[in-house]
Amino acid sequence: TGSSDPYCIVKIDDEAIIRRCHLPHRTATVWKTLSPFWGEEYEVQLQPGFHSISIYVMDEDALSRDDIIGKVCITRDMLAEHPKGYSGWMSLSEVDPDEEVQGEIHLRVEVLGSQGSRRLRCSVLEAR
Repeated sequence: TGSSDPYCIVKIDDEAIIRRCHLPHRTATVWKTLSPFWGEEYEVQLQPGFHSISIYVMDEDALSRDDIIGKVCITRDMLAEHPKGYSGWMSLSEVDPDEEVQGEIHLRVEVLGSQGSRRLRCSVLEAR
């Protein structure tokens, strides 16, 4: 139909972040659009040795398995280069090398606290 039903899942070191209610951190689904707006913020405890944060953009499908539209990966080194946090548009990359990916996502990511008790604040704003 030329549109998607996108939502995002936030993962640390490729593990879904689990909240107290045992559901992964995911945005709401925005129905029938190629330019979703979420404006959602998540804050989670970071393990001292974490390597990366991945945000997967998914396409919800009621009749079959949800499709992965693309993902962005933010490494610990990238966050260290932006001590006050990163905010901006990032291009999606493919998860399946046989699939072409077009699009970008607008994120705001920052690490809070000290070495012993660090938290990640991630705002998933919008995509196009």
